Amino acid sequence: MARGADRQAEESELAVETVSRKPQQGRSKASLERMLNAARELMLERGSEDFTLQDVNQKGNVSIGSIYLRFQSKDNLVRAVIARALEDIAADEEAMVADVLAQSPTLDEFMPRYVAGYAEVLRVNAPLLRLAMERATFDPLVSKPGKDHALRATQRGMDAMLRYRETFGGTDHETKANSAYKIVFATMARQLSLGSSGEAAHDYDWEVLKRELGRMCLAYLRAP
Repeated sequence: MARGADRQAEESELAVETVSRKPQQGRSKASLERMLNAARELMLERGSEDFTLQDVNQKGNVSIGSIYLRFQSKDNLVRAVIARALEDIAADEEAMVADVLAQSPTLDEFMPRYVAGYAEVLRVNAPLLRLAMERATFDPLVSKPGKDHALRATQRGMDAMLRYRETFGGTDHETKANSAYKIVFATMARQLSLGSSGEAAHDYDWEVLKRELGRMCLAYLRAP
């Protein structure tokens, strides 16, 4: 039983990265990109995975045979789209954090900018994040990479805040940074309908939410 669980965990960790056969030639790579882009567009247009490989064939100008050559199933195609989306979101987060840090010599400047920047990364990517989270509830080959992505995002946010740890209040700076990140993510995720309910908490002004959340997190980090 334990050996089987370990194997399943290993497969879950690797599956999203290996759901497609890697193309070897330029034309084949271009075809793969058209498949992924077409499936992504269909998912965004419909707000669901309710599409067929025939839809991908028509939208991406790729044959059904070439799709099956790359992916053994529609599920694997969806997983590949989600894997690419998580990579893109991580890159967006890294670029945002680097930009905010470069502009912010102090915690007072950093925290509001970070909250606003991270909120926009989540907002822009919310439609695909929502679909990824929905699939993660029943697909372990998505839930494991999704959890890994979330852990890296948490660590990225914490590390950025801890650049200013000398101006934090109190002594347990890691706990404060971790809590501040989770407050930001949970608040924005709820507002963007990323939770299990699929509904926003309330119709709250987005710009006001970003501003006030930044102020609250700054006050919390500075508190004794």
